[in-house]
Amino acid sequence: MIVKERKVPLSILKLRALAHRLPQSHPKIPSIMNELKKREAGFKGKSAIDFPLSFLEPKNYFIFHDLRLQDQSRFFQMDTLLVSKKFALIIEVRNIAGSIYFDPHFNQLIRKKEGKGTAFPDPIIQVSRQESQLKNWFLKNGFSALPILSLVVISNPQTIIRTSPENRKLHYKVIHRDMLPSNINRIEQSIKNPTFCEKELKKIIRVINRNHIEADFSVLERYTLKPGELIKGVICENCKESPLLRRHGTWFCDNCQLLSKDAHIQALQDYFFLIGSTITNRQLREFLLVSSSASATRILQSLNLTSSGANKGRVYSLYSLSFNE
Repeated sequence: MIVKERKVPLSILKLRALAHRLPQSHPKIPSIMNELKKREAGFKGKSAIDFPLSFLEPKNYFIFHDLRLQDQSRFFQMDTLLVSKKFALIIEVRNIAGSIYFDPHFNQLIRKKEGKGTAFPDPIIQVSRQESQLKNWFLKNGFSALPILSLVVISNPQTIIRTSPENRKLHYKVIHRDMLPSNINRIEQSIKNPTFCEKELKKIIRVINRNHIEADFSVLERYTLKPGELIKGVICENCKESPLLRRHGTWFCDNCQLLSKDAHIQALQDYFFLIGSTITNRQLREFLLVSSSASATRILQSLNLTSSGANKGRVYSLYSLSFNE
């Protein structure tokens, strides 16, 4: 059973919005697009394990995707956590093409692709640290010592996995994605007795789900950008011209003649990811380049947003509008 579904990460949504709102000539566009490309590739790799996981018996396993918990003053995030009555399994996914070599002496993952070698931190070290953090988290929350294991899953089936001859047990820790169900079955059979009863398991699932904390950050601060550097107005989804004109409740592109009733929704999503989760009538007018206060009010009312305050002090929440992916 999937308890926490896999969704497009907030980091990707914010980078997409930033790429949408910065002029293509901006000097930071190349680094932003490079970061976005890497994160989207990582998300694609993580999503690739969803199919093999679907072969597991839903009533026996509880699955959390992109789970972030707090261990003392630190946070730790797991690509996927699988919990059963017998064990907890941390799954770390790597989407790496080419040939990869696990160096047990220097604890490196070395990729060779198109004749070029690149070193990465060893994901086995990462999952070992996560095992320790998850164990501490269980104890801190009053749960008995559930066996905690981990796997590193290579999501690209064409990736060649190599290591040194003495590292013979690597295949127990590092696998291709299609081997995930059989490895989970192997772990299940190796542990004879369950740690939790049905009631205890349901309790721990509730506590894990309740303690997830979404990672958040200001993408403008990360790239040392100011709101004034962003493109304002409603951007045409067809030709990328901006700003669109608003006539009788409809957005009109003077460049390609596109007409749209709801083009402002994308603009307000961009505002949410880049500037803030709430907006006032005045802020909407400034960002969408709408001159009329009455027109801005009609736009806000049409979206059925929750709000607080009254008259000029009314503040609208964009949260429900911006998490519909």
